[in-house]
Amino acid sequence: MAPILGAPTPQAWVQQAVEGWRELLVDHANCEKKAASTALALMFAYPEQSHLCSALSRLAREELRHFEQVRGLMHTLGVPWQRQQPGRYAVGLRAALRSHEPQRQLDLLLCGALIEARSAERFELLAAQPALPPPMARLYATLAVSEARHHELYVDLARNAAADWQERLAELVGLEAQLASSPDEQLRFHSGPCCTAPR
Repeated sequence: MAPILGAPTPQAWVQQAVEGWRELLVDHANCEKKAASTALALMFAYPEQSHLCSALSRLAREELRHFEQVRGLMHTLGVPWQRQQPGRYAVGLRAALRSHEPQRQLDLLLCGALIEARSAERFELLAAQPALPPPMARLYATLAVSEARHHELYVDLARNAAADWQERLAELVGLEAQLASSPDEQLRFHSGPCCTAPR
């Protein structure tokens, strides 16, 4: 588990994710697309910050490559695209964002750091599961490294954005841990353990 996270992923989620890997893969593709969109949105919101824009431009391209890799994996494994209801994880984190600048920028960066850290942890956990389809496990092993690097990038950007970034991070860590570990209605890449069996 990354030091930034307040609680490890429950083992029940790992087991459900392996059993429901098809549903998880569809959500994963959506997550990669959203990650690219988030990076682009930050670039549009803060175009005067050249370091941030350069770093997030590279990040957005990498997230789109990951999206393409996941879509290719879905094709290889015969997993059709399906529309999904949004999960409560990202909605819950977004609800905690402060609305005024410069606090909003800091919160966006810290939420990015937490999401990427959770992703890295879960990719690593899933890559070690022998019941997961081998092509999926191999991709997840490489993505665990990428997501850990993305987490560090967002932490660096938050550190540059505000002197009190650690205090605000401490406030958000507990919320993220609760969202990632408490019972959930839907199996999603960032959900807690699901109350219903995976489809």
